[in-house]
Amino acid sequence: MSPLGSKPAAASGVHYDQGALVAGATPGAASGAAHVEVPTSYDAVLLAGFGGPEGQDDVIAFLRNVTRGRGIPDERLEAVAHHYRAFGGVSPINEHNRELREALQARLAERGLPLPVYWGNRNWTPYLNDAMAQAHADGHRTLIAVPTSAYSSYSSCRQYREDWADALEDTGLGAELRIDKVRAFFNHPGFVQPFVDGVAAALAQAQTDGIASGELEVLFCTHSVPTADAHLSGPRELDLGPDGAYAAQHLAVAGYVMQRSAPEVAWQLVYQSRSGPPHQPWLEPDVNDAINALQGRRGVILVPLGFVSDHMEVLWDLDTEAVQTATEAGLWVRRTPTPGVDPAFVDALADLVAERVEGRPVDQRAVVTSIGPWFDVCRPGCCENKRMGFKPAIAGLAP
Repeated sequence: MSPLGSKPAAASGVHYDQGALVAGATPGAASGAAHVEVPTSYDAVLLAGFGGPEGQDDVIAFLRNVTRGRGIPDERLEAVAHHYRAFGGVSPINEHNRELREALQARLAERGLPLPVYWGNRNWTPYLNDAMAQAHADGHRTLIAVPTSAYSSYSSCRQYREDWADALEDTGLGAELRIDKVRAFFNHPGFVQPFVDGVAAALAQAQTDGIASGELEVLFCTHSVPTADAHLSGPRELDLGPDGAYAAQHLAVAGYVMQRSAPEVAWQLVYQSRSGPPHQPWLEPDVNDAINALQGRRGVILVPLGFVSDHMEVLWDLDTEAVQTATEAGLWVRRTPTPGVDPAFVDALADLVAERVEGRPVDQRAVVTSIGPWFDVCRPGCCENKRMGFKPAIAGLAP
């Protein structure tokens, strides 16, 4: 095992029980059914985060973890490091996940599911391998994993499954721990409701400030990804358009939010935080370009639809850069909250665990978009990364 507090190396393989089609899975998920409708008894919950630095000395080491295997020199990493350094080298994400872990554990207990919640990160302490080792040492063998990401893409789903495989091999627990994952929760009403509330509150403030609905534009913001990754997001068996499940899921949720909060107000889906080389196509438009292209508007509302909590990409790319762009354009601007530990969101995560404990039928699961309840077990080839190829992953059918 890696030294305590170290990111594990890439796994060389995954453990399959005899006759299982899904690596590391419980019996109910091992057959590869898209939706598991048999009750499953879990010992604990694994809350999986991205991770973030908690001081200036952590920043470059954290960014090395994020970009591992890409050969990016420290000089180029410093171009991103200044975002963190502007906030004392501290990302808010770890503190948010501490709060979420406590809130989720309490809500599970209130719902009659007194499961301990272990928190591990992909790229900074506490790491996933440390969390798994601790859960095992505490006597737990069957975990349900909750990634702190709501949508389908390589970086927001598949890479979590790969990192779980890395941690299992690193700890040597691949044959002992069983880990399922909750379905992608982009359309669970508890995840969506905080955005509905946020847009409604921002619209009310705009009206108080003398800006009419027809003078506003709502920009739903999410992390951009390479267009090749977007095209391959979601399973191959679904045709959700040229930008795949990633864009289709966001568009469906944004449409629902506007229908519930302000059907008369103009809106669009925009992207942020692009980090690839200039020659590589990424999803557009960029949020700043979209702001500058607005015509006949006096105000703009920024909705961080792709984010569970206030990541650095929210604090810097939206609260700093996008707000500055809007201000320079003479626009009234508000940024709505992320779900964070909103009670509706915490209850949604507890409900996702309850679905699997109960074996809840798919037609009884909570959703708010026409794209139905997402898959419990990721489908073959789901969220492929063409540049990096398929790596060992759990909680889904190979590859």
